[in-house]
Amino acid sequence: MLEAHHFPGPLLVELANEFISAVREGSLVNGKSLELLPIILTALATKKENLAYGKGVLSGEECKKQLINILCSGRWDQQYVIQLTSMFKDVPLTAEEVEFVVEKALSMFSKMNLQEIPPLVYQLLVLSSKGSRKSVLEGIIAFFSALDKQHNEEQTGDELLDVVTVPSGELRHVEGTIILHIVFAIKLDYELGRELLKHLKAGQQGDSNNNLSPFSIALLLSVTRIQRFQDQVLDLLKTSVVKSFKDLQLLQGSKFLQNLVPHRSYVSTMILEVVKNSVHSWDHVTQGLVELGFILMDSYGPKKVLDGKTIETSPSLSRMPNQHACKLGANILLETFKIHEMIRQEILEQVLNRVVTRASSPISHFLDLLSNIVMYAPLVLQSCSSKVTEAFDYLSFLPLQTVQRLLKAVQPLLKVSMSMRDSLILVLRKAMFANQLDARKSAVAGFLLLLKNFKVLGSLSSSQCSQSLSFSQVHVDVHSHYNSVANETFCLEIMDSLRRCLSQQADVRLMLYEGFYDVLRRNSQLANSIMQTLLSQLKQFYEPKPDLLPPLKLEACILTQGDKISLQEPLDYLLCCIQHCLAWYKNTVIPLQQEEEEEEEEEAFYQALDDILESITNRMIKSELEDFELDKSADFSQSTSIGIKNNICAFLVMGVCEVLIEYNFSISNFSKNKFEDILSLFMCYKKLSDILNEKAGKAKTKMANKTNDSLLSMKFVSSLLTVLFRDSIQSHQESLSVLRSSSEFMRYAVNIALQKVQQLKETGHVSGPDGQNPDKIFQNLCDITRVLLWRYTSIPTSVEESGKKEKGKSISLLCLEGLQKIFSAVQQFYQPKIQQFLRALDVTDKEGEEREDADVSVTQRTAFQIRQFQRSLLNLLSSQEEDFNSKEALLLVTVLTSLSKLLEPSSPQFVQMLSWTSKICKENSREDALFCKSLMNLLFSLHVLYKSPVILLRDLSQDIHGHLGDIDQDVEVEKTNHFAIVNLRTAAPTICLLVLSQAEKVLEEVDWLITKLKGQVSQETVSEEASSQTTLPNQPVEKAIVMQLGTLLTFFHELVQTALPSGSCVDTLLKDLCKMYTTLTALVRYYLQVCQSSGGIPKNMEKLVKLSGSHLTPVCYSFISYVQNKSKSLNYTGEKKEKPATVVTAMARVLRETKPIPNLIFAIEQYEKFLIHLSKRSKVNLMQHMKLSTSRDFKIKGNILDMVLREDGEDENEEGTASEHGEQNKEPAKKKRKK
Repeated sequence: MLEAHHFPGPLLVELANEFISAVREGSLVNGKSLELLPIILTALATKKENLAYGKGVLSGEECKKQLINILCSGRWDQQYVIQLTSMFKDVPLTAEEVEFVVEKALSMFSKMNLQEIPPLVYQLLVLSSKGSRKSVLEGIIAFFSALDKQHNEEQTGDELLDVVTVPSGELRHVEGTIILHIVFAIKLDYELGRELLKHLKAGQQGDSNNNLSPFSIALLLSVTRIQRFQDQVLDLLKTSVVKSFKDLQLLQGSKFLQNLVPHRSYVSTMILEVVKNSVHSWDHVTQGLVELGFILMDSYGPKKVLDGKTIETSPSLSRMPNQHACKLGANILLETFKIHEMIRQEILEQVLNRVVTRASSPISHFLDLLSNIVMYAPLVLQSCSSKVTEAFDYLSFLPLQTVQRLLKAVQPLLKVSMSMRDSLILVLRKAMFANQLDARKSAVAGFLLLLKNFKVLGSLSSSQCSQSLSFSQVHVDVHSHYNSVANETFCLEIMDSLRRCLSQQADVRLMLYEGFYDVLRRNSQLANSIMQTLLSQLKQFYEPKPDLLPPLKLEACILTQGDKISLQEPLDYLLCCIQHCLAWYKNTVIPLQQEEEEEEEEEAFYQALDDILESITNRMIKSELEDFELDKSADFSQSTSIGIKNNICAFLVMGVCEVLIEYNFSISNFSKNKFEDILSLFMCYKKLSDILNEKAGKAKTKMANKTNDSLLSMKFVSSLLTVLFRDSIQSHQESLSVLRSSSEFMRYAVNIALQKVQQLKETGHVSGPDGQNPDKIFQNLCDITRVLLWRYTSIPTSVEESGKKEKGKSISLLCLEGLQKIFSAVQQFYQPKIQQFLRALDVTDKEGEEREDADVSVTQRTAFQIRQFQRSLLNLLSSQEEDFNSKEALLLVTVLTSLSKLLEPSSPQFVQMLSWTSKICKENSREDALFCKSLMNLLFSLHVLYKSPVILLRDLSQDIHGHLGDIDQDVEVEKTNHFAIVNLRTAAPTICLLVLSQAEKVLEEVDWLITKLKGQVSQETVSEEASSQTTLPNQPVEKAIVMQLGTLLTFFHELVQTALPSGSCVDTLLKDLCKMYTTLTALVRYYLQVCQSSGGIPKNMEKLVKLSGSHLTPVCYSFISYVQNKSKSLNYTGEKKEKPATVVTAMARVLRETKPIPNLIFAIEQYEKFLIHLSKRSKVNLMQHMKLSTSRDFKIKGNILDMVLREDGEDENEEGTASEHGEQNKEPAKKKRKK
């Protein structure tokens, strides 16, 4: 056969035919002979002379083409597919012939065994170097994506189906092999890589999920190993993820889109599926996964830092695409960490590097990831312990918050690894004596954490334990008895170190006092050591003689260095710590000791502490402000050293009063005398706080706003409020009347509750004991909410306020403010516990209901609460305009808004809420702009989840037009009254800006749909057969788009004729009109694309174009002239009458307003340009509805110029303006419709 090229042509044709018929009939014995066919075909291609073939005469090249065509259209036996495909690599082929072969081989995939596909793919990839790279890749990806989908359906489908086509492991191994083949081919032929990226990017034009499937994502991640494509691929995946989350956000916020777009799987779930599949030895994917995970976390982590505190991202905010993307990055890394041992070291190293090196930017998301990794496998991480100890070396340079969270995250490791614990202690001891204050605070934080977590033998059980750890993994210590003894020496050693801190700065001491209570609760055997330390510390500042006033040495708490005065001992916090530790000791330890009858001496200093607090209370009550040298005549200014000192003392005294109030309440047992003491202490606090506020008000300093955190614990606040407002036990009434008689005290109690909730909203925790424990905070929140809700609903503000006029807000109003803050805080931090929270608000009898309780849904419970607030709002609205309390109304609407988010949009309760809100807007007219704005916002936020708000927008625009009048003063506008809330005061700018922003959202949705349709069309044009079938499903979407734009068009038609006040309204309207025309242009361009395949455009599109020509473009031009006329008249009147400064600002405003005009005109002209194209292509004259645009070229009109130059008087100026604009006004004026 080496001489085959000498054979005569006809013989070659005959030989080739023999082979082909053998293949088609399946009569090949072992396929060896197929090696000869390429030689024959190659020889045939070289023949120049014409050969008789069939009935005609063809050249050798054409003959070869014909033969290949016949071969590819025949049946191939399954066992010879690979040989047949590989045979073609030796034949010189044209692009068209390669396409034949590739199509045939791809169509054989479904008929072959799974194990035979990888070698076939390999042959195809070799063949692709001759051309058809795109078809090869598309075919492979499409086949495996479909196979994956089918496989998933089988697995999630009916369990009874035993006939699973492919075992999961086998499929994944085959996919892994194929991915390796493709990556290898890309390394040799970069063109293939470019083709792959181009193919996947093209699929994303309309919809990010079109071309991505777990298989194609795994393929992309493997390609990241090729340096050249790494950045492009990761970039593509990153944008796909964020785009997917943005689409999801858009869909969730709009019922209109949900009805049109089917819900599909998202890129994020596909990526996590790849992680799951990679367990089948897909080592080539893991590196890409880790890189993608870190890129997502780096790019989309929290960005903001305020005063060293990260603004924590909360569940309610994390609906934002960026936070979703960051969370996905963390999930990818955590899951990859769990599956692949090889990569664990690297993940841990990278996380720790980021924690250590990015001290200034927020890294809470990395610390959360670290915590999850450690929780997953503390024992596994022992092998990487060197990395963690390395990170410890940087502790003294990191911000305090980072140190606390880092140590909390690695704490389970400390229980497992002694060496790690030792190295940490060394680092902390060094930090204890560092120069930087932050380093010393970090040391204290670290030591407190160790004390909390290393139990001493005999400590009480950790049922009250606040840190949720999987103790199964942490209690790895086998010799627990030995460990407890070792822990005791270890803890006492740490206590010694901490005692030294008591001589350091106030901040360091403060941390200790705040941490001791938690240590005590977790490690009760340290009680003696801790209490003794606190007692000796207190004695330094306590005046032991019982008749000396005041009882505390405040001078000793203040440090004077030259001119600089600062607080040295936070005495109030010391007392607070003592009070809480003492209360805890009395409640938990003493009852146990009484059973065991322990020796007395231990209790000596508990008694001593009790006596001291009692004595301080009595003497504080007797002390006057003069005793502290803090009466009204004292100097409190921030500029003098005496003033600063007095301020510090005043805050200390107020703090001490608060601590004593809580102490006396805890031991009072409802005794009348104790409650009188509490009131006296409060009066002392009140006098001081009034003096400070008065002085601060006079000095006009910032101090007025700066209130110190209250030292009352949240638990106490909730008990106090319950007692004040809800306690109806007969025996308590007499003593409680003491506290209830002071409305000041009751208001103070509610104010502190507000302060605590505000603190929770800002930082995610509250100050005081158990302030870091989410469960306890939640419990207290439920109790506080129950009381505030009862107080607000049973004593309305109107009743309370009519009684007595006091300055400041009424208690009911404060309760409402508290409720508003609590509802938003609960949604922010306790989303999963909403059901429990709402159940806690039900104040009805609990016994019989427990069983039924479980069936009541969140929506039903929420609807019940909503009804209470609706009643309150209706009562408010029924009052006279002058009695209308706008603050309360605003708060009520905010409460209703946050509660309505809990309603299920498909429920009848939701529809009820919507119709109620709509009714309120239709029937009530109030001039308060803020109330109106929040109410309308509520209406829109509900409406979009029910259906599209375009009709609502149209009605509102007619109301606005009616109230503000027309741009042409001669036209009388017929007043519509759809919504009473639209009146002269609220129509502009409040409601006008609101409806424009809503219209903008609708345009955004329509734009998104058009982009999606365009993407589908561009994909369909690839395969012509598909296009004829798939144009039909788009019809409902097209129809919906045209309907939306048609209604929006009438909305803009009204607004553009409205005499809007100059300013933001005009500005926004011009910008939105520009968007409207851009969207219309996008739709026209879409129909330009569709016209090629379907020919013609639907009737409703023609109507839309007609409407835009008659109702929008002409009035747009009139509006532009109106805006310019206004600016000109302002210009002329301004120059004559006003001061230069005001003229400058007026001119600046004019400039800002007229800036969008050229953009709008350009958008209109673009729209008309594409309409002309569409008219030509669709053979429909769409331009017949369009009037010729006003000529807008900028000529210098000589005659007017001369006139203006000659004029002096104002009258002539005005005539000049009128004549200049006369021409422009003529055209649109004809088109204006009379109302």
